[in-house]
Parts: sequence; C-alpha cells; structure tokens
Amino acid sequence: MNTLLKRQIRKYLKEDLVSDSILDDFVEAIDKSYNNFDEQFIMLQRSMAISSEELYQANRKLQQESEAQQDVINKLKNVIDTLKFYNLEENDTDNGEFDGLKLIEFIDHQTKEIIEMNKQREILMDELAHQNQELSDYAHMVSHDLKSPLRSIDTLTTWLKGDYEDQLDEQGKGNLELIRSNVEKMDALISGILEYSTIGKTQVEIYDVDLNIILKDVRSIITLPEGFVLNICDMPTVKGDKYRLQQLFQNLIDNAIKYNDKEKGRIDIETKEQEDHWEFSIKDNGKGIDEEYHKKIFKTFEKLENNVDSTGIGLSIVKKIIDLFGGKIWVDSEVGKGTTFHFTLKK
Repeated sequence: MNTLLKRQIRKYLKEDLVSDSILDDFVEAIDKSYNNFDEQFIMLQRSMAISSEELYQANRKLQQESEAQQDVINKLKNVIDTLKFYNLEENDTDNGEFDGLKLIEFIDHQTKEIIEMNKQREILMDELAHQNQELSDYAHMVSHDLKSPLRSIDTLTTWLKGDYEDQLDEQGKGNLELIRSNVEKMDALISGILEYSTIGKTQVEIYDVDLNIILKDVRSIITLPEGFVLNICDMPTVKGDKYRLQQLFQNLIDNAIKYNDKEKGRIDIETKEQEDHWEFSIKDNGKGIDEEYHKKIFKTFEKLENNVDSTGIGLSIVKKIIDLFGGKIWVDSEVGKGTTFHFTLKK
C-alpha cells in the first residue's frame, strides 16, 4: 500500500520535482506516518477486541445473575401462592403478577416476623428447660421425702407383727399385711413416677445391643409362677441402650405374668424383620384387655378397672422408652383369650 501511495504522489508532481531529493524525505515522512497509523490501528483493534470480550463476559454474567434472580422471584411467587390467606395485593398489570416492591416488602415483613417468633421461641425453650430441670429436681426430692416415711411405716409394721404376734388376732394380722401391701404399692408408684420423669431427660448413649443377652438377664431376674412357660425366639442385635431395653422387656413380661389368670400360663416372644425396623411381639394367654382400654393403658396412671394392684405407670414407661428410640407400640387382645403387645425398634 505504501508503494502505491508513493506512485500516486509522484504521478501528479512536475518533472523537476519528481527527481528532487527533497521529495524523498517527504515520501519517507508520509511512509513513516502511514506505518505509525497502521500500528495504532492494530493496537486499537486489539483494544476493541479485549473490551468487546470483557463486555461480553460482563453481559453474560449479568444475564446469569438476572436469570438467577428471576428463578428466586419465581420460587418466592410459588411460596406466596401457598399464602393466599395473607391477601397480598396484585398490581394492575394484565398478567396479574405481583409488584416487585410489594413482593420485597411482604418478604421483609414476614422475615422480621419469623425472626421475632424465633426469639420468642428461644425464650420459651429456655424457660421450658429451666422448668424441666426444676420438675426433675422436685421429683427426686419428693421421691426421697415420700420414701423415707414409707420405710419407717414398713419397719414399724414389721416390729408390731413380731412383737405382738401372739396378741393379734387374724384380723389384726390381716390389717398389718394390708398396710405393708399398700406401702409396697406406694413405693413402687413413687419409683415408677421418678423413672418415668427421667426417661429422655438425660443423653442416651446408642450402641449395639444383643437382645438375646438382654432377655437372658431378664429371665434370671423375674420369677415365673409354677406352670408358666416362657418361649423366646432368636433375637436380633439392635441400636439402643442396654438398661432401657432391659427395662422395656422386663416391664412387658412382668405385665404378662401379673395379669394371667390361667393355671398354665404361656408367654411367647417373637420378632420379624421389616425394611427399616424390627417388629417384636409379646403374646400371653391371660385375661385379655377390653378394646376400650387399648389406647388408655399407655397413658400415665390409666389402668384396667379390674386391675386394682396396678400403679398405672408400667406401660407408660414402656411407651416412653419406645418413643425414645423412634418406635411405636400397639396392642391386640381378646378378653378371656390373651393379649399381644407389638412394638417396633429401628434397626
């Protein structure tokens, strides 16, 4: 291009100027200017290319942020659709979409309400924890204060029976035995209340527990009446706490023995594997439970009308332990034929 430019310049010059050396300096200056312009133009092109790329990337990022914001807005609108009872006003646009400013104000208002409710919840939880601790301390104190006079009464009745056995008639001896029986019942009730109040209050350590060993220990503790048969199938290993699981099975077996009116009592303990839990059953051939009591018996201090010796706390403890381990319990029974307690424990 520079050569052509020189040629065109020489073409229109006079003859005497074409051969003049001064013209060479002039053409060389033009040539340098042209080369300098070329370089500047290339630099400008490179600069524009860089700016264009940056602008593209910035525009792309802005587009992505806009899409993300629109996605958030759409999700918020879906949330608002489930909150129709708030009567959030719509703008006057044809498509009926919520006004952006009103949407933000609504969300801001709801957020502040949630924060305030969480603060109130934390206050209530702190108060509840404090009250639970006070109740726990009170339960232990009452247990100690009540059991102390009971032990004194039991001791006194024992002394009376020993010191005045020759002077007491059958009715007097019967009355002393009735006192001791009621003392034992009261002691069991106090222990049951204290036990019930502590379940779930302390951190329970969860570990593998072989139920075969647990039931072997229970079998060595309980006393089976003459003629009673206890059948236990092979038991699995579950996640739980040894003490609580032993308490669970012992209470249910004691319950089956206590309320069996048959000369040849029978208790069968079985299990079957489900997808995510084990299902257990403890079946007896005892008195049975009327259907109206099937739910009541798991409530604290609820007991069967014909079971006057019951404290009404044993099955409540059983249910609370099962709840603690995330299981459930229910009962099938027919009066006169027997009862089956079913419960589940997570694997």
